[in-house]
Amino acid sequence: MRNATSVRRMSRSGEAGLAMLRLSVVLAMGGMALLFLMVVAFALPAFVQNGGGGPFSWSWSPGHGEFGILPMMVGSVAVGGLAVIPGWVTGVCLCCWLLSPTRAGRPGPWRVLVAGLVRVMTAVPTVVYGFAAVFLLAPSLRMWLGGSGFSWLAASVMLSVLILPTVVLVLQAGLAPRLEALSLSGVALGMNRLELLWHLVLPASRATLLSAAVLGFGRAVGDTMLPLMLAGNAPVMPDSLLSGVRTLTAHMALVTSNEVGGQAYDSLFMAGLLLLVINGTVSLVIRHMGGRA
Repeated sequence: MRNATSVRRMSRSGEAGLAMLRLSVVLAMGGMALLFLMVVAFALPAFVQNGGGGPFSWSWSPGHGEFGILPMMVGSVAVGGLAVIPGWVTGVCLCCWLLSPTRAGRPGPWRVLVAGLVRVMTAVPTVVYGFAAVFLLAPSLRMWLGGSGFSWLAASVMLSVLILPTVVLVLQAGLAPRLEALSLSGVALGMNRLELLWHLVLPASRATLLSAAVLGFGRAVGDTMLPLMLAGNAPVMPDSLLSGVRTLTAHMALVTSNEVGGQAYDSLFMAGLLLLVINGTVSLVIRHMGGRA
């Protein structure tokens, strides 16, 4: 009788847990769908605007009736894309170093220290990175390369630092279990951990590497404070790394602080929709590439 009662209780607990899981999935997907529909609904007025000054133009000048946000879309992709390249490469190298040869089965003190710093970096507010760059990076760029220092390059450099912990932690979560599973076989073959990583784990972890790149890009494109503080906020097409640019997130912050209603305000929702489209498109493309690996 006790065994039967215990089985029934476990069955009920399992059913309750499954029901809670299904409810959580439904709520999460419903929330995402409502968010997407809200953004689309509020962006519709911008879609129906006619003439050369609509949102799908290359000029932003509200005083002249021009509300094109295409330069901001290009700015977001350019800043995020440039930030991912050094951030992802550095993250891969740092992750391999953290997982590479250990002493007596334990990581050395430097690896422990760096791993702790990487985790601490995830909790540092973005504005702290921004203030450090305003007083250190921007003057250095102005001194050595010219210009104002507030540019596409400055924003991308700091965004690469911002996404580095995300890239490292994602790679560690994906590579460490595979490395541990191959450690005994590698030792038997006379290979150390770094050789295992380079020759066996990394070639078989294309999906993990691409996922880290996608998450890093999404983090860079979705950040507001660093582009707002460092990119120069010029709503024009950049012609060099030292040119000022304005990203979609910075545009949304600037317009929100100055506009209530009107075509400029409607461009906020168009910018939000473009951000969703950019991140979704990149994620789908990378997922497709990872599925073919």
